[in-house]
Amino acid sequence: MVRTMGQTLPKPALRPFLPDDVPVLAAIFTASIEQLTGDDYSEAQQEAWMAAAEDEEFGKRLAADLTLIATLEGSPVGFASLRGNDHIRMLYVHPAVAGQGIATMLVDALEKLAGGRGATSLSVDASDNAQGFFAKRGYTAQQRNSVTMNDEWLANTTMKKTLGAAP
Repeated sequence: MVRTMGQTLPKPALRPFLPDDVPVLAAIFTASIEQLTGDDYSEAQQEAWMAAAEDEEFGKRLAADLTLIATLEGSPVGFASLRGNDHIRMLYVHPAVAGQGIATMLVDALEKLAGGRGATSLSVDASDNAQGFFAKRGYTAQQRNSVTMNDEWLANTTMKKTLGAAP
């Protein structure tokens, strides 16, 4: 249990992705973009980005990667996916639990998994609103990118972290 302002909150847990998770993860994905990225992206950019959740490729990407689900009392509240051994493809947390350590727990787990798979570094194409989170974790900016989604250009930054020496 985690104590916050006198309230005892349930402790988050991690579990692997299951195909039945796609609808709830798509909802987390869109809510996260809609409510957490407005300072960095225009409404048209957000809509283009959120449209990816309506694409059947969304579930296929989650299944193709090593995807972890963060849960509170059994309900998904966030997810992250590792592509190959060394690239975080997705990290999304529901706005209702943003800032409560869910993303940190997910990235900690992916860093351990990547290291266990032999990766010496981990990269991520961080959205503008996620850069600060990754920077605090020791990721450094490598390059700026522009990607097109549904006729909208979105900027992100490739960031990289050297992982600790494997035991």
